[in-house]
Amino acid sequence: MQAPALPQDLAAAPPAPFWDKIARKYAATPVRDPAAYEATLDRVRARLEPTWSALEVGCGTGSTALRLAPSLASIEATDVSPEMIAIARERAATEDAAATFRVAPAEAPAPDAPFDAVMAFNLLHLVDDPTATIHALGAQVKPGGLLITKTPCLADGNPLFRVLIPLMRLVGKAPPVRYLSVAGLDATIEAAGFEILETANLPASPPSRFVVARRL
Repeated sequence: MQAPALPQDLAAAPPAPFWDKIARKYAATPVRDPAAYEATLDRVRARLEPTWSALEVGCGTGSTALRLAPSLASIEATDVSPEMIAIARERAATEDAAATFRVAPAEAPAPDAPFDAVMAFNLLHLVDDPTATIHALGAQVKPGGLLITKTPCLADGNPLFRVLIPLMRLVGKAPPVRYLSVAGLDATIEAAGFEILETANLPASPPSRFVVARRL
């Protein structure tokens, strides 16, 4: 029997070997810190409006986008991994949510930009150039709209991370990681043309910096 054809964007997408390889296992893994995750969702929902359109970049297997979709008019979610997006679409097919998923790198402009809110969770420490990515995301936010991010800031965490993560990379258990700091991340977001409205560390150690910022 011939296998069903992949959707065009999945078939044509460039490979993302690390994330494609772990996608199914990642989808089945429980959230590491449920309390911090739920607190993050609550804070995000408090900032969203039901008439808004939103973009989530680096959406992984779509769990967060689907949780936030009922609080929005629409949400578009992207990820560099075709396998992650395939899983997200499988999940979306079982839910009545105004969410769409497509393969795209973090810096790529979305066709429907600008948005009332652009979000990136657990992403900025994984991109090649966090500053460039923040500016690219910021350019897709409407004036007065929100940029909402949450980023592990490993430069402010245990120094052992600088030893353990390279070792994990050697055995294929971790992707390349940037060691961001809380102060540096906040300053970069402000320099991209945003006023920071709210911050928190969820969890506190290592600090996973939650930021809500309004485009000036």
